[in-house]
Amino acid sequence: MQTASLKRLAVQPGPPLRGETEVPGDKSISHRAVMFGALAKGVTRVHRFLPGQDCLSTIDCFRKLGVRIEQPSPSEVVVYGQGPGGLKEPSEVLDVGNSGTTIRLMTGILSGLPFLSVVTGDGSIRRRPMGRVTRPLLEMGASIWGRENATKAPLAINGASMALEAIHYNSPVASAQVKSAVLLAGLFAEGRTSVREPLVSRDHTERMLAAFGAKIGRSEDGLTASVEGFPELRAQEVEVPGDISSAAFLLVAASIVPGSELVLYNIGVNPTRDGIIEVLRAMGGDVQVENAREVAGELVADLIVRSAPLKGTTIGGAIIPRLIDELPIIAVAALFAEGTTEIRDAAEMRVKETDRIAVMAGELRKLGADIEERPDGMIIRGGASLRGAETESHGDHRVAMALAVAGLLAEGETVINDAASIDVSFPGFAELLETLRRGA
Repeated sequence: MQTASLKRLAVQPGPPLRGETEVPGDKSISHRAVMFGALAKGVTRVHRFLPGQDCLSTIDCFRKLGVRIEQPSPSEVVVYGQGPGGLKEPSEVLDVGNSGTTIRLMTGILSGLPFLSVVTGDGSIRRRPMGRVTRPLLEMGASIWGRENATKAPLAINGASMALEAIHYNSPVASAQVKSAVLLAGLFAEGRTSVREPLVSRDHTERMLAAFGAKIGRSEDGLTASVEGFPELRAQEVEVPGDISSAAFLLVAASIVPGSELVLYNIGVNPTRDGIIEVLRAMGGDVQVENAREVAGELVADLIVRSAPLKGTTIGGAIIPRLIDELPIIAVAALFAEGTTEIRDAAEMRVKETDRIAVMAGELRKLGADIEERPDGMIIRGGASLRGAETESHGDHRVAMALAVAGLLAEGETVINDAASIDVSFPGFAELLETLRRGA
């Protein structure tokens, strides 16, 4: 494997993966720790922060909002919060880079603050749908302008000089980013703001807001979350678990490369995020969860994975929000499974960093995969012999890593262009993969 320049990552088949490792801190939790620390009073210390480009964009934006944030080391962050009053009108545009989490959650926060902000991002961000966030925020009384009737970035947000209006919002999509944006705006609304979703999405916002002192409510079925307005958030010590979305690439790699065995320590296994484990087990994978415990409100465990013969399965319905970011690498697992795998109810894949249905189907076909693209998913027929080829990441970190894992079992060399996007969520991925192969 050539790792000298991640602009071009070359992967060859080789030995099994063996060893013990951690993975970078959870991206979703790293974002929220900085944001909530900025809204809280006191000094919030974040340990095992993910120093990927997305999370660094969050730090940059909140520094431009007047918040003092220090990084004693890449994975340690200190946020000096002064409450919402410590955030000031920025003198320049807030650029979120490639981070959808940053722009959507920050839009919720900025809607409740009494000043003007302009928020934008890279080409991918400017194409992604923002109406799903701006519509409920406008209903709460926020003033937001943007392209295509405030459904595309850049967005100009003239925050409320008075309290926003608390609402009950029935979200048409199960999206933690939509839910979080509304709940964060609800911090600046009189009364209780609630969001109901068609399926349960990840709940990091609710868990962390509660830890910071907000009054959070949840319905018995888990589909409705609520927050009481104007809490006094208090600074916290945040220990970020390993990101299961990053661990997923190693879980699949070890499952499909014969003779592999890995131990992954301190992985977040939040029940709204652990769908990858359930699916791999349904496919016949050998994944064990050990030493489960709670750390700072999040469930954490060590994962042991061994290679095993996989079989095709059907993935759809309520599990999709629990593994939406893992579907690109699940598609790779399906290539090496006996029989057919169907992914459905996953149209949300089309509005990620790329159209991940079209991109994954197109790029894996270059390797010889048998994939049928559907409007809301894919049909993947396992057992095809893959051949190395030149592929494109399309600037999507998860696509790049999924193609690299596929290349571990493709004949010859597989090249992934624009692989620098991997640093968004998994800095050092290529080097770690090579180290684990040498551990055999």
